[in-house]
Amino acid sequence: MRVALFITCVNDTLFPDTGKAVVTLLRRLGCEVEFPEAQTCCGQMHANTGYRDEGVRLARHFLDVFAGYDAVVTPSGSCAAMVREQYPKLAAGMGATRPAAFASAHAGRSPFARAVAETAPKVHDLSEFLVDVLGVTDVGAYFPHRVTYHPTCHSLRGLRVGDRPAALLRNVRGLELVPLPGAEECCGFGGTFAVKNAAVSSAMCADKVANVMTTGAEVLCAADNSCLMHIGGTLNRQRSGVRVMHLAEILASTEAER
Repeated sequence: MRVALFITCVNDTLFPDTGKAVVTLLRRLGCEVEFPEAQTCCGQMHANTGYRDEGVRLARHFLDVFAGYDAVVTPSGSCAAMVREQYPKLAAGMGATRPAAFASAHAGRSPFARAVAETAPKVHDLSEFLVDVLGVTDVGAYFPHRVTYHPTCHSLRGLRVGDRPAALLRNVRGLELVPLPGAEECCGFGGTFAVKNAAVSSAMCADKVANVMTTGAEVLCAADNSCLMHIGGTLNRQRSGVRVMHLAEILASTEAER
């Protein structure tokens, strides 16, 4: 498959090793991976804070850059949800609509709507792509550590990835996966929410960290580095000894590399 890596702003700026891990993993599984250098922000921050016109401009650019690929894979449930769930709404200019229904209903309308219908369904969170598109849950990874998994809000409620990440982690040799109490509770990041509502955000993160500490895990894993950055900051300030790692980095690990 000809696959494009959609790195996202946070990963490109702060966590480039996550993007490298995605490329390593997908190439190991036989994919032809490309990195379109013209990619920019998907427009999530703009659309979520009321700057619809700016969000649409970025969405149009995204669709131009990623047109023609068999699949677009991103290590971010948040940004994947933006493209799959919010782009159809931006194109429709009205209330909620599901991507599949949008694709059939709007295929003959504006160029923007047609581009959304063509490309948005091909955008996948990493775990979705591995399990649903490639049909694998054992990627040949090795990671001999005790790990707990935090399902981020966009992957859980927007993309509905379910237990796909857990299924992938359970097949990593040497890894002990332990359940996280209150796993489905938000960590308090929420993008600009953490800035606008800092006290509430910090309190939510404190609850999440307290739950992480009960697991005895060495590593907290998630599919969004923005949430891991938020939780990891509190873990670090508390000198917890727990490190955070993106799902892609664990799945890209092999016994030969250790």
